[in-house]
Amino acid sequence: MKKMKRVVVIVLDGAGAGWQHDAAKYGDEGANTLGHVIEQANPAIPNLEELGIRHLLGLQGKDADDPIGCYGTMLEQAAGKDTTTGHWEIAGLTLRKPFPTYPNGFPPEVIEAFEAETGMGTIGNKVASGTAIIEELGAEHLRTGKLIIYTSADSVFQVAAHEAVLPAMELWHVCRTARRILKGEHNVGRVIARPFEGEVGHFVRTANRRDFSVDPTGRTMLDAVKSAGMDTLAVGKIEDIFNHRGITQSNHTAGNPACIDATIEYLKKDRWKGLMFVNLVDTDMLFGHRRDVPGFARSLEEFDQKLPEIMRLLGEDGLLMITADHGCDPAYTAHTDHTRERVPLLVWGLGIEEGVNLGERATFADVSATALEALGVKEKLDGTSFYKEIALD
Repeated sequence: MKKMKRVVVIVLDGAGAGWQHDAAKYGDEGANTLGHVIEQANPAIPNLEELGIRHLLGLQGKDADDPIGCYGTMLEQAAGKDTTTGHWEIAGLTLRKPFPTYPNGFPPEVIEAFEAETGMGTIGNKVASGTAIIEELGAEHLRTGKLIIYTSADSVFQVAAHEAVLPAMELWHVCRTARRILKGEHNVGRVIARPFEGEVGHFVRTANRRDFSVDPTGRTMLDAVKSAGMDTLAVGKIEDIFNHRGITQSNHTAGNPACIDATIEYLKKDRWKGLMFVNLVDTDMLFGHRRDVPGFARSLEEFDQKLPEIMRLLGEDGLLMITADHGCDPAYTAHTDHTRERVPLLVWGLGIEEGVNLGERATFADVSATALEALGVKEKLDGTSFYKEIALD
C-alpha cells in the first residue's frame, strides 16, 4: 500500500455538520452549522461540493452523483464542545475528563489570586460575547485601567484590554501569569488574550490575540510524526492549542486569508515531508459566534476559491483532509456559543479512490489514525484508520 509523503489536515473552525445524538445535554438539539448556512445563504462552493460536502450533509445539489472526494462525518467522543478538546481528539488524544467551565463566572479565589499576582484590578467576570463585553465595559476599562475578565460555555479564561492601556505583549505576560494560576481544579483549557483598540462605541479587536493552552495530557499525531523524524508544520492557532508541542515549524498568522496563503506557501516548498495542521478560525470567531450567516457563507467561498491551488500543490503523494472541531451554528438562536455537532470529513488525493462514503465515524481521532498510517508512522493513538478503505494500492 502506497505511503504518502505529506498529509494536510485543515480545520474549518466551528463548521459542524449537524447535531450529535447527545446534543440535547448541551442545549444544542437542532443545530446544523453547514446545513443551515448552505440552505439559507447558498454559498458558491463548487470545489467543496465536488469533494462531496452536500453528500455528507445529506443535501441534494450540485455535486450530483460522482464526488471526487471521499466523504463522511465524525462524532466527538470527548465531553464538551470547545476548541482544545476538538483539536486534541482530531490529533488522536481523547480527553477523558472535561475541562472546567464557569457559567457563573470565576470563584473569588481565582480572581483574588489573579489580581494579587498581576497587581491589576478586574471587572466583568461573567459569561459574555467578546464583542459585547468590550462595548459594555470598554469605557470603564479605559477610565480605571482594570482588566476585563470573561468566559463562555467553553473552558476559557479571557482577558480583554485596550492596547493603549496595556500593549499586547504586556497583556500576553498577564495571560501567562493567569495560566500559571489556573491549575488543579481550575485547569481551564485556554487562557486567551483579547486586545482591542478604537474609541468608545467603536471598539474593535486586534489581530494580537494569543491563546495559552494546557499541555496535551498525552501523545498526539504531532508528537508521533515529529518522533518519526518528519516535519510537523502548524498554521494559525494550532501551536497555541497544542502549547507548541510536537511542532517543528509554525506560521502563527491571523485570519483565514493569511492562513490559507501560509498553507499554500508551505505546500510550494517541496522539501518537507510529514504533516501540516491548519486552523481557519474566521468561520467560528467572526461569523459563527456573531450569528452572521452571510459572513459564514462568504468565508466558505473564500476558502473554496483557494482549494484548487491547494489540491494542485499536494502532488501525487499528498493527502488532504478537511474537517472541523465542533459546531458554531450562525442560524441557531438559543445562544451564541459553540454547538455540539458531528463534524464533516472530506478526503482527497491523487493516490486514493474517488467517491468513497466513509460513513459516520465514531471519533474525530480517525483523522489522526489515518494520517499516521498514510505516512507510515507506526505509533498507535486513539481512533481507527480508514486509509485502507481509500488507498489505491
